[in-house]
Amino acid sequence: MIRAELGLGILGTALWIYCLFDVIMTDESRIRNLPKVTWIFVVLITSVVGAVAWLVAGRPQTPQRGLPYKGNTGSAYPEYERPGRFVPTNPDDDAEFLRKVRERAEAQTQEAKRQRLERERLEAEQIERERERRRQRSADPAAQPGPTGNPEPTVNPDPTAKPESTAPPEPTAEPTSD
Repeated sequence: MIRAELGLGILGTALWIYCLFDVIMTDESRIRNLPKVTWIFVVLITSVVGAVAWLVAGRPQTPQRGLPYKGNTGSAYPEYERPGRFVPTNPDDDAEFLRKVRERAEAQTQEAKRQRLERERLEAEQIERERERRRQRSADPAAQPGPTGNPEPTVNPDPTAKPESTAPPEPTAEPTSD
């Protein structure tokens, strides 16, 4: 006898908890007969009686649909079945797309070739300037190699600068009073 009462008590508590969570989780627009808050209080206060009342009079009769539009078949990816959705096509079937891709690839190839030629031209000009500068150094008789082997300039680059003297300053003699 005690076992039967204990079993019924456990089943009643499980039903009560299930219905309480079901009321809380159900969308308010789908609940029948009473507002959602009222159903929560009915199930909480009257326990098993409120749970049975929820199952009979408050719970939605139809299962909830996954998406809010007609034609939902419940597939794994329903966004692909949405009406008016753009359906991608095979790019090989679209001649306009392929033409644009070829034009863009050719334009990129031409730009890369132009940049490479410009870079080579600038490098050649720099090499030529360096050769010209070396020829001028070797042809300039005024430029003589210094102690380090580098030619020393004979002209002061800054005419307003004072020439540097490497000799130490001479001591000045002050007259002595004897």
